[in-house]
Amino acid sequence: MPASLTGASPDPAFLENVRRLSDALVAAQKPILILNGVKWTAEVEHDFFASGAGKQPAVDAEYYTGERQLKFDPDDKRAELGSLRSEVTNDLGSSPIGELLAMRIDGYVGVVDMLEARGTAAFSEISASLYGGVDDELHADGPTLAALGDVLDEALANISNSRWEPPEDRIHNAEAAVKILSDRLQPVCGMGEVTVKLDDGIVSDAAAGSDYIKLREDAVFSERALRVLEVHEGWVHVASSINGRRQPWCTFLAKGTPATTVTQEGLAVFTEITTLSSTPTRLRTIARRIHAIDMASDGATFLDVYRWLLDRGMEPDDAWAASVRVYRGSTPTLGPFTKDLVYSRGFLEVYNVIRLAVQHGLVDLLPLLFVGKISVHELGLIGALHEQGIVIDAPILPPSMSDVTALASWMAMSNLLNRVDVEAMEVELARALNPPPV
Repeated sequence: MPASLTGASPDPAFLENVRRLSDALVAAQKPILILNGVKWTAEVEHDFFASGAGKQPAVDAEYYTGERQLKFDPDDKRAELGSLRSEVTNDLGSSPIGELLAMRIDGYVGVVDMLEARGTAAFSEISASLYGGVDDELHADGPTLAALGDVLDEALANISNSRWEPPEDRIHNAEAAVKILSDRLQPVCGMGEVTVKLDDGIVSDAAAGSDYIKLREDAVFSERALRVLEVHEGWVHVASSINGRRQPWCTFLAKGTPATTVTQEGLAVFTEITTLSSTPTRLRTIARRIHAIDMASDGATFLDVYRWLLDRGMEPDDAWAASVRVYRGSTPTLGPFTKDLVYSRGFLEVYNVIRLAVQHGLVDLLPLLFVGKISVHELGLIGALHEQGIVIDAPILPPSMSDVTALASWMAMSNLLNRVDVEAMEVELARALNPPPV
């Protein structure tokens, strides 16, 4: 019987077996590149605007073949992952680490299925099974993601951008921004652990990888934008990748699946909000992504979503980029890629798992959210593995998570807020908000 089933510390041979299988999973998932597999090229964008932005982008099932075909054979990859899963079951049994590795393998098989279905109606269906769909309920008989998106949008509609969110000057060129971000991240992530660099080949202003953040050479940044990059990309995404790579046995924690992406983005949004780094504009982007995916799920085309975003004041280039996020991997008429629901779904799951951990006296579990790329639904398993020494502490913790007692205090008070009837309090405090004329 594996040592992990007895409650004893695993012996060295068991740990080496975990490391071997973990490394095998890291190698097996390496060519499974989701965003690279679903992206639309600059040529598609050029042709769309050259035609007056009046025709659906020229993307169909054949678009994803040829030069854009996958870098692996789906049948071979499924067979490889299936063989590895059998090996995990045989060698690790029903131990926590065996269960966790099997869940990760299943997640990658789902991604292979989704990527193989690019350009077909099945792509959107598989996407929803991996990342969630707009009609998903967060709990039994609870609100759907689409309904919660409407609540968020309504709340933001009551905030006047002109008064509460004045435009911020973009005062830092990319070269200066590289130094600023490097100086801010090194004390958190460690000297030499994260690289901030210039890049002339990315479309967006910035992009993050496992140990780097790239800034487009001609981009100019506001102070707020740099703060968001620092806490969202640096403190969460890059730091968790580094922590995963430092795991002595569970090296697969450096790599993510759709399930861990939900939690990663949820942690990033949670960190933005609790450090007062986010803005109504950023949150409105999340709400619009939910609504756009909801539209696409109901049969709206790319042009429908693109024009809807233009009607809400978006510039054509920004509306294009936002619409592409909804349809990449699919076609302009076959339903959405639902990945962008993870920001809202992830935030709600992260917030509530932290709230429940505080409520039930399990605060010590919270730093384990950063041991690598994990899902909140794996937190109990990760806790068991941590107790056995198979998973080690996260070497890098965001400053906002380093003092869990302060976080616990904040969340304990938030528990009180969740028990208050806002509409009833509005009646009680109406005179405070709207005093009668003198």
